[in-house]
Amino acid sequence: MSGHSKWAQIKRSKGVADAKRGQLFTRLAREIIIAVKQGGGPNPEGNARLRLAIQKARDSNMPLDNIDRAIKRASGAGEGAALQEFVVEGYGPNGVAIMVQAVSDNRNRTIGEVRNAFVRGGGNMAESGAVSWMFENHGVITIQPDGIDADELALMAIDAGAEDVKTDKNYVEIQTRPKDLEAVRKSLEQKNIKVSSAEVVMIPKTVVNLEDEAALKTLKLLERLEELDDVQQVYSNADFSDAVLEQMHSGKA
Repeated sequence: MSGHSKWAQIKRSKGVADAKRGQLFTRLAREIIIAVKQGGGPNPEGNARLRLAIQKARDSNMPLDNIDRAIKRASGAGEGAALQEFVVEGYGPNGVAIMVQAVSDNRNRTIGEVRNAFVRGGGNMAESGAVSWMFENHGVITIQPDGIDADELALMAIDAGAEDVKTDKNYVEIQTRPKDLEAVRKSLEQKNIKVSSAEVVMIPKTVVNLEDEAALKTLKLLERLEELDDVQQVYSNADFSDAVLEQMHSGKA
C-alpha cells in the first residue's frame, strides 16, 4: 500500500476525514454534479461515473436527500452549470510529484489558491503534463479484514478480476482496472465482504522514499492542498513510513 494511501486510510479510520463533514459532503455533491454533466446524464443505470459517485457518497454516509439534490442541481442553471473539473500539477519538497484534482466555478481563483499552497509548503506549480505521466488511473477497493484471512481475501479479489492486492496490518487494498471496479466490488459483496471504500484514483508508477523531515514537510503540503474548498483529491508519488504517518496524525510533527 503506497504511503499516501496509508495516510488516507489512517484519516478515514480515525475520523479525520469526517471532521469537516460539511466540506466532505460538498465535495461529494460536486463529484456527483460533474458525473451527471460529463458521464452521460442523471440516470445512474446509463452513467457508470455517476453510479460510482453515488456509491462513494453512500460509503461516506451522505444522506440520500443530499444525493438527490446534487443530481437535480446538475441539470439546473445554478451552481452545477458553472462548475468545471480540472487538474493542477506541481512539485513538493525534494521534487515529489503532486496531482491536484479540483472542481470550481472560478478556475482562476482556485489556481491562485493552489499556487499559494504550493509556495507556502515549499513546492511549486508545474506546466500541464509535467508530472501526470508518472500516474495511472486505477480502481481501488479498501477493506478492513475483520478476521478474514488476508490471503483468502486476496484470492477472492483476483478471481473477481482484480489486478493486484496489497495488505497492511489494518487494511487490504485491492487494485483493479477502472472499468472493472464495480464488478469486483459486487463480486466481493456477494461473498459478504464489507467494502470500506471503492473509487477510481491516480496511483504513481514509482514512488519516492523520503527522509523523515522531508516526509513531514510533504505531508503538511498535501494536507494544506486537501483543505482548500475547491480541491477534490490530492495525489503524490511520495512514500511515507508508518512512524511518520502516525507522527503527523498525532499532531507531534
